[in-house]
Amino acid sequence: MTTSIPAVVRNKAVALGAEQWLANLDDLIACICDDWDLTLGKTFEEGTEAFVAEAFCADGSQAVLKLLIPRYGDEAVNERLVLQLADGQGCATLLRYDAERSALLLERLGPSLYDLGLRYHDRLRILADTARQLWRPAPGCGLPTGAAKAAWLIDNITTLWDDLGGPCSRRSVDHAIECAERRIAAHDDERAVLVHGDVHQWNVLQAGDGYKLIDPDGLLAEAEYDLGVIMREDPEELMQTDPRQRSRWLAQRCALNETAIWEWGIVERVSTGLLATSIDLQPVGRHMLEVADRLVDSP
Repeated sequence: MTTSIPAVVRNKAVALGAEQWLANLDDLIACICDDWDLTLGKTFEEGTEAFVAEAFCADGSQAVLKLLIPRYGDEAVNERLVLQLADGQGCATLLRYDAERSALLLERLGPSLYDLGLRYHDRLRILADTARQLWRPAPGCGLPTGAAKAAWLIDNITTLWDDLGGPCSRRSVDHAIECAERRIAAHDDERAVLVHGDVHQWNVLQAGDGYKLIDPDGLLAEAEYDLGVIMREDPEELMQTDPRQRSRWLAQRCALNETAIWEWGIVERVSTGLLATSIDLQPVGRHMLEVADRLVDSP
């Protein structure tokens, strides 16, 4: 068989030094399908961090096979932990898992918010309400903390900005780092909850008469982190009015701190904009960095 691999997934695998994983992917898929008695369907081209495809089980039920790109710090373990803790509430149900091969078999959900083409304000409401379903205490589960993620983001932003030759202003980078440092200082283990870590319209899928999240990064952090990710999305809509109108609405909707939401949004916008630029995911990266520059230069 010859596997169709989305260009973004291929680019990210190469960037992470996972060329051997790409070369062996056909054999890996064949082995897993044999072990789990699956028939593979079409590849989902929207993937960015994993090979994802339709799968049909021996009993005729439909599922999704996901093979994560090998990388430092096992994201497959974190995803499995989140899905097990969620147990189908707010996130897709985990059906099978293979740690050694970073393979997950997940329940098949419906179209994403992006595919549904909903209006901006409807998307915003669904994103926030779906994220809230996941938030719960999970002390001692082994997931990274929000403080650890913020420290990682600082290093990642600095490295990518240098490697890419400064695709946004230095002031935007410094501002993002300052916001991340404040979120590190504000971290409180007692207040931290299980958060998804990447709440956007491609990661929220229809599930019956509701919605569920897929592709969790998984953190123990202040809930405002997930809403900060929502702040980085839809950059054009964000700038059509007062940008803080969105963070104020999200804070009111979820009874959370608006400043924390805003600051996580600053950090996520710069970090994701740089990452998207590094793997040639455009115009997404360019738009995020343009907004970052506009916000840091505004009064």
